[in-house]
Amino acid sequence: MTETSIPRAEQSLDEEETATLAVDGDDTEAEAGDDTDAEADGDTDTAPAGRVKKAVSEGDLFRQSEIAADYVEGLLDILDYDGDIDELVAAGRPMVEVVGERLQNLVGQRGATLEALQELTRLAVFRQTGTPSRLLLDVGGYRANRRKELAAVAKNAVEKVKEYGEPVRLDAMSAFERKCVHDVVNAMSGVASESEGVEPNRRIVVRPAD
Repeated sequence: MTETSIPRAEQSLDEEETATLAVDGDDTEAEAGDDTDAEADGDTDTAPAGRVKKAVSEGDLFRQSEIAADYVEGLLDILDYDGDIDELVAAGRPMVEVVGERLQNLVGQRGATLEALQELTRLAVFRQTGTPSRLLLDVGGYRANRRKELAAVAKNAVEKVKEYGEPVRLDAMSAFERKCVHDVVNAMSGVASESEGVEPNRRIVVRPAD
């Protein structure tokens, strides 16, 4: 039975996803609202009292991606799915990409299954390294495609805010989805974005900039 009691990276997924912002080109949100109060995407993992968190080397990051790739490969074998697995380090974080056909069930509705698999994979890395991981898992290019869709949603919200001068509340989204929207909104002038509510109903509000 998979053990799931190991602590997560002592931060919410929200905290993780937004910090990538400052690290990888498309993750530079002006740290909108509550999502960014403590966010540095793994860079602000809470260290034990009196200890300073050490920077993770490129080699350590690649080791995390290798551990994650092995774990994902094992899952695919158990589930009888075929897919090519690539492990890499990009923008200062370990990544694993699964490419293949008929992988939609591993993504799930609005990426819910993918997010769960990512958390399990991060736990697998944590168990072997003892270090919280910012690992990003993608299946079938879902995240790249979803970013494009959310960019359109964000731009539409911005247009409405600029036209009517009133805040626009978007549907509830996952941390990854909110991060994508924050990125787009905060790259535009005259508007700002912030998150409100609690999981799983946390959503983004796009409003005129102060």
